Amino acid sequence: MKSRALRRVAIVAAAASTTALVLAGCAGTDSSSNGDGQKITLTVATFNDFGYTDALLAGFTAEHPNITVVHNKAATSNDARANYFQKLGKKGLADVEAIEIDWLPEVMKYSDLLAPVSDDLKSRWLDWKVKDATDKDGNLIGYGTDIGPEAICYRADLFKAAGLPTDRDEVSKLLAGDWAKYFQVGEQYVKATGKAWFDSAGGTYQGMINQVAAAYEDPSSGKITATTNPEVKALYDQVLAASKTQSAHLGQWSDDWNAGMQNGAYATMLCPAWMQGVISGNAKDVTGWDIANVFPNGGGNWGGSYLTVPANGAHVKEAQQLAAWLTDPAQQLKAFANAGTFPSQTEALKDSALLDSTNEFFNNAPVGQIFSDRAAAVTVSPFKGQYYFQVNDAMQKALTRVEDGTQSASQSWDQWVSEVNAIK
Repeated sequence: MKSRALRRVAIVAAAASTTALVLAGCAGTDSSSNGDGQKITLTVATFNDFGYTDALLAGFTAEHPNITVVHNKAATSNDARANYFQKLGKKGLADVEAIEIDWLPEVMKYSDLLAPVSDDLKSRWLDWKVKDATDKDGNLIGYGTDIGPEAICYRADLFKAAGLPTDRDEVSKLLAGDWAKYFQVGEQYVKATGKAWFDSAGGTYQGMINQVAAAYEDPSSGKITATTNPEVKALYDQVLAASKTQSAHLGQWSDDWNAGMQNGAYATMLCPAWMQGVISGNAKDVTGWDIANVFPNGGGNWGGSYLTVPANGAHVKEAQQLAAWLTDPAQQLKAFANAGTFPSQTEALKDSALLDSTNEFFNNAPVGQIFSDRAAAVTVSPFKGQYYFQVNDAMQKALTRVEDGTQSASQSWDQWVSEVNAIK
């Protein structure tokens, strides 16, 4: 099956670190999921942590006993992205494939290769979640999973050692303000402890750039404007200036970054709701992590994903049923409880199970209320066109070159400009 827009460009497939969670169905048939009663296997491909535990997936198997579900999780979203675009419209994709919101502009170019979501489900999600994944023909091609309202996660024990307040309400007051205020407090922490304030320039920059309405492309023309946008250069300079003394220089998703959550390599990190599961999974023996109901410069949304169903799959109808089931309010609430993935379903957002929820790992923080407040604080929905992922990925590499000492800030900026100009 060929897309109208599918480019004949070979993308090298990254090797994924795959965890297979095989949930075997018991004997019997289920005409609602497979008309002829045939036993089938559905694969679900995700990355990071969607909260899809084997216990959660077993709920679908219980309702559809002739279906076995296999969950494959890529090591990183970049690995998943490379695999997705290499195989879309060909063979080898899972029956249900997760995509990240930053890929969405490129995915929409190939919307005809994806089975659309039925019209009766469109009212499930927040309006902007539906709008972003609806193509020019009015087809919704993604089942919305989570959104990523941001707060600040911090180590209360490290704050105490630095003479800073530890109570989450007091920390929220301490950090209220703009990015300059966040870095100002960071300098206080570094002077008191000699240790890093945040994890990396790249991770911090991502939260900053997500507050810029049109960072890299002109919404009207789609042309790349990143290299001449003064806001981009200002944020680049600001985060790298702070990085000199405040960053642990640990790139996100690296082994050292994971270990840093456990060993106190940094005191704070930007914390979209889905980051809860990442932190608790990597810092199981730490009792000091907490969450402050605050975010520099107001509010921000980082991430959020969709499930898609390749139209040329072997079991499209059943895959659509699985994707719909995984993204209904009940499962979104369970995924939130499992991994902190904040629901995009309107009914789930009103549910007391969400609003009253706490997270024991984070000192029983009222995470439902915190992230609901953080979601309400979001005032900018950044424009992300077809080049966003490429430009931002190049920027992340530019920041990393400075942090690892390979290049100066000016040299790395110049290389980034050259790389972005080559995209056009």
